[in-house]
Amino acid sequence: MKLITPPYLQKGDTIAIVAPAGILKNRKQTIDKAKKLAESWGLEVVYGKHMFNQNDHFAGTDEERCQDFQDALDNPNIKAIWSARGGYGSVRIIDKLDFTKFKQHPKWIVGYSDVTAFHNHIHNLGIETLHAMMGTSMEEKPEELVQTIATFKKALFGEELGYSIPSSNKNRVGNVSGELVGGNIAILASMLGSDSQISTDGKILFIEEIGEYKYSIDRMLQSLKRAGYFTKVKAIIVGDMTKIKRNTTPWGSSIEQLILEVVPKDIPVLFNFPAGHEPDNRALILGREVSLNIQKETSTVLFK
Repeated sequence: MKLITPPYLQKGDTIAIVAPAGILKNRKQTIDKAKKLAESWGLEVVYGKHMFNQNDHFAGTDEERCQDFQDALDNPNIKAIWSARGGYGSVRIIDKLDFTKFKQHPKWIVGYSDVTAFHNHIHNLGIETLHAMMGTSMEEKPEELVQTIATFKKALFGEELGYSIPSSNKNRVGNVSGELVGGNIAILASMLGSDSQISTDGKILFIEEIGEYKYSIDRMLQSLKRAGYFTKVKAIIVGDMTKIKRNTTPWGSSIEQLILEVVPKDIPVLFNFPAGHEPDNRALILGREVSLNIQKETSTVLFK
């Protein structure tokens, strides 16, 4: 079943920046940079009313974060919801949200990391979402954000989107097409058994991670394997595996080995795709059909 594509943005449209998860302490200047970026594209920008609040780890209470997200979902004048940052907290509000009006008038939900909870949940509603930079991405050096920003804009405004990258010698070659799903491994694993768990059958799965021990990544991968995520998947795209922590006793196996162990040998695997927690974070349209061609020298990911 083809998913619904929310309307692409046009100059004069309004987007909302909201913080569904982690606190934005001392980060208003960074979010203001994100606002100016969107305004430079001809967009109007509004902030979630409680976005800069603090409640322990979170950007306000669950009720406040939920209200900001709900207001953005329900407001017909808002054409996209851009997450200010990830961290943790989206799962605490997702079941409190009413997606009735959103399903009637879909709009782009944008972000990565903890926002994977929304990507998965909304995928099950039959609507595409955008795995792309967040407001706090503007903390990075401008020269490192060139492709991050350019591909985000392309995806948001409906321009042609595709990538050609050098191939890793760890790749498993292959040429397949399928619907792209996925996101952060920890969030994917945490969604198992809930209404937000996705199916990967006949689809291409994208994964990325940051700041975990290898044993933790292995545990998540094994959990996904036991849940059938790799049984009927068409291919795997592996994004950034950033800031992997070291065990006191060396783990031994590489991240690539851990992934190849859980994925059947006939399934193509693309490593080192530039998306995730590095400054170079290319936009991906989740729920969209993609053509994936993994060859020895160069690999391509083309959105249809």
